[in-house]
Amino acid sequence: MAEAKNDRYYATGRRKEAVARVWIKPGEGRVRVNGTHLLDYFKRKTLEVMISQPLELSETKDKVDILARVGGGGISGQAGALRLGIARALIKMDEKYRPLFRANGLVTRDPRMVERKKYGQRGARARFQFTKR
Repeated sequence: MAEAKNDRYYATGRRKEAVARVWIKPGEGRVRVNGTHLLDYFKRKTLEVMISQPLELSETKDKVDILARVGGGGISGQAGALRLGIARALIKMDEKYRPLFRANGLVTRDPRMVERKKYGQRGARARFQFTKR
């Protein structure tokens, strides 16, 4: 049932406008994002902690290599997309992780998107300043 090609598992993660395509294979724990190391691409330590959350919970941090291609959106959205992609790929690798990830909220895609700007207003919610005189 798992889409394995030479022991590689593929999954897609999305958050806001960002899309992450993730491939996981057994290895030593290397993480490459768009051809660079994880901390070179995501310069904030908080994003690195967020991305490695599925690996920490499943205790596979030093057992799998991750290759990811991310695009669209900003750096925070890309990190969220990558986290969802890693969680989905680990579930394809071993179905026993699903209840663990579900309990920690890693399987659900975050549906929040930017609200559109409305006509006659300065932004989505902000109005132009009212002048009485």
